[in-house]
Amino acid sequence: MALSELEVKRVEKAATVFLATHRPPPEVRSKLDIGWHLDRQSIVIFEIRPIWNDPRSKEEYPFAKATFVRTQGIWKIYWMRQDLKWHSYEPVSQVKTAEAVFETVSKDEYGCFFG
Repeated sequence: MALSELEVKRVEKAATVFLATHRPPPEVRSKLDIGWHLDRQSIVIFEIRPIWNDPRSKEEYPFAKATFVRTQGIWKIYWMRQDLKWHSYEPVSQVKTAEAVFETVSKDEYGCFFG
């Protein structure tokens, strides 16, 4: 089941705050930027970079994902490992709010999201 309109607005507000603090300066954004999107009940955060052999084209490289589990009322947080599969993020694998998802990614205690 997709998120409700209220939940989507909360995610959008939290994402706006997150991007305001984590996006690179405007002069760098053509070479590296950060974005996000909703995919049903999941928030996906990704890097945006030019494709190495076609700099006019851009590619999205996801590095963080949080999926809302309605039955439990929690967001489960994942990070993309080198094997290109999503793995549960430890030490904080679940949080209660979308704001907490972006705060957890921002803190990045083990360098999984931002290195």
